[in-house]
Formats: sequence, structure tokens, C-alpha cells
Amino acid sequence: MSLSLTAVSTPFFTGLATSAGLIVAIGAQNAFVLSQGVRRQYHWPIAGVCSLLDTILIVLGIAGMGVLISESPLILTLVTWGGVAFLLWYGANALKAALKPATLETQQRGLSSLRSALLTTLALSLLNPHVYLDTVVLLGSIGGRYPEAERFWFGAGAALFSCIWFFALSLGARWLAPLFKKPVAWQILDGLVCAMMWTLAGLLISGRIGA
Repeated sequence: MSLSLTAVSTPFFTGLATSAGLIVAIGAQNAFVLSQGVRRQYHWPIAGVCSLLDTILIVLGIAGMGVLISESPLILTLVTWGGVAFLLWYGANALKAALKPATLETQQRGLSSLRSALLTTLALSLLNPHVYLDTVVLLGSIGGRYPEAERFWFGAGAALFSCIWFFALSLGARWLAPLFKKPVAWQILDGLVCAMMWTLAGLLISGRIGA
């Protein structure tokens, strides 16, 4: 059965927005991508690896959580309220960051080879517990709530924003670096992240996301 435009666009843009709120936060991975983009040093492979890893983890999360949710109403309830709690907590941290000015410091030392650049990217990505909470747990639990035919579009939206973000960060690093060093820019961004996360939590509570 073919999906309607609404059935495609709603999960797609929800995935896009949720991914946006999670990925743009200040962190070691973003600082590394930005610093390599400023140098124009292995920045495209680094952006590609970051995007690919996110996509793989998002797919694994949605597929796994989708199966669990479809088989158990109890798991659906637990995942829903777990997601709400996580979103509220994430939003509160973003609000706290918005009230406490910070800057994104880029790494000053360059890398000697593509191999070292890729290994550093893998380490910063996979050794960070938050990457699993963000992709496998949170995005997986929200995406898994959708009917099977719509999960793909949620995952596509989430993965697309990851690609857009990392490649845009690499491409525009020379122009974005001065902006990211201004605390007020991050205060505004963190405020928007807080609003987005709490809005998604409200949509989960009201049952307007997913099943």
C-alpha cells in the first residue's frame, strides 16, 4: 500500500528535527570536525565517517527498537516515558548551557595522516557514550514507535540531518569558527535545542508521534 504525503513527511521531518536537536550540541566531535575544516585537512573523509557512523547507529536503533515495540505494549509504554524523560533531561541540560555561556574550542594541532584522522574520528565518535544514547536509544525509540512502513522515513530524516550538519560544518568551518567562539551564539542555539527537545517530549506524551 502506498503511503500518503503526510505519512511520509511527518516521520521524515520529525526525524530531521530530532536529529538536529541532538547533533548540534557542543562536543568533542563537533570541535574536531570544525578544527579540521578550518585547516582544510582531511575534512571531507572525516565528515563522511561521522555521517556514516550516525546512519548505521540510527538504522540499528530504529530496527531493533521497532521490533521490540511492535511485540510488546509494555515496552511501548516504557520506551515512551523513557524517551520523555530523556528529552526533558536533554532539554534541561541545553537550558543550563544557554544560561552559562561557553565556547567551542577547536583543536590547535594538525594531524599527520589520513589514517590518524580517521582513527581519531572513530575514537571521538564511538568512545562517546552519548552517541549511543542519542542514536540507538533515543532516535531508535522514537522511530520505532512508527508503523513499519514509516520508520524508514524517520530514519532517513535523522540520517539526512547528520550528513547535512557534518558536511556543512566542514565546508563552512572558516566562516563558522569565529561565530562558534562567541558565547551568545551558543546560548541562542542551546535555547533552541531546549525548546525543540521539550516540544518533542510534549508530542510523545500527547501520542502525536508514532503509533
